[in-house]
Amino acid sequence: MGTTTPPQTYIDEFRPSDYYQTYYVAENGALHGEWTEFVLQNLHETFTKGGVKGNTLIDFGAGPTLYHLFSACEVFDKIITSDFLEQNRAELQKWLKKDPEAFDWTHIIKSVCELEGNRDNYEKKAEKLRSKVKQVLKCDALKKNPFDPVVLQPADCLLTCLCLEAACEDIKSFCNVLKKFKPLIKPGGHLLILSVLDATFYNVGNKYFTSMTTRKEELEEAFKEAGYEIEKAVYTPRKDRSKMDVSDYEGHYFIHARKPK
Repeated sequence: MGTTTPPQTYIDEFRPSDYYQTYYVAENGALHGEWTEFVLQNLHETFTKGGVKGNTLIDFGAGPTLYHLFSACEVFDKIITSDFLEQNRAELQKWLKKDPEAFDWTHIIKSVCELEGNRDNYEKKAEKLRSKVKQVLKCDALKKNPFDPVVLQPADCLLTCLCLEAACEDIKSFCNVLKKFKPLIKPGGHLLILSVLDATFYNVGNKYFTSMTTRKEELEEAFKEAGYEIEKAVYTPRKDRSKMDVSDYEGHYFIHARKPK
């Protein structure tokens, strides 16, 4: 277990296009399929029969991706997305501005529309998300106020996908970030975290980045210690093991927690 990849290495070496090509491209992305289906299904359920909705959703540490927001745009009026890296924020802006160079999420949008029973509506869905994303902010999980110097009003929901394992070195620092999220969430509001279990690394192109190794037993404990109530926890093992050399995670998790009223 090496030390956590330092922020400066991300600034210098993380290439969004390599990340998209490695993980999300429709043909053979390492996370396209099992992982994206896990995320889309769980978020679809959460935002429909799970009843999670409201005025504002904060998306924390999106990387250069938007796949996890295509259900949320149906039930929130305003979405604030964010990432630590300027190059990732630039990619998000490209998609929002319909830049022809932007990453293509059509395959994901169609999957979400299918879950919603409306596969033909995918062009409208993209426009709906574009209209709901009001800000793309810089965030840093390790700062006391992760959006410093911006002070955000507490939101109805905070969502974070495949982020904290990159920023945190251990479960203690993970728990500290959960505590820092509390002022960003309204009393009774929701915290949704989706990520992977038991990983030690992930590759982006030919660059190696460390991952905090999240263990199921410690995870729920961290939410409780941070003062949340767990509404739902879903764990699934990784079935497709063909790309263990790209990232060595063993399973996926989704935790839906609430800040007490």
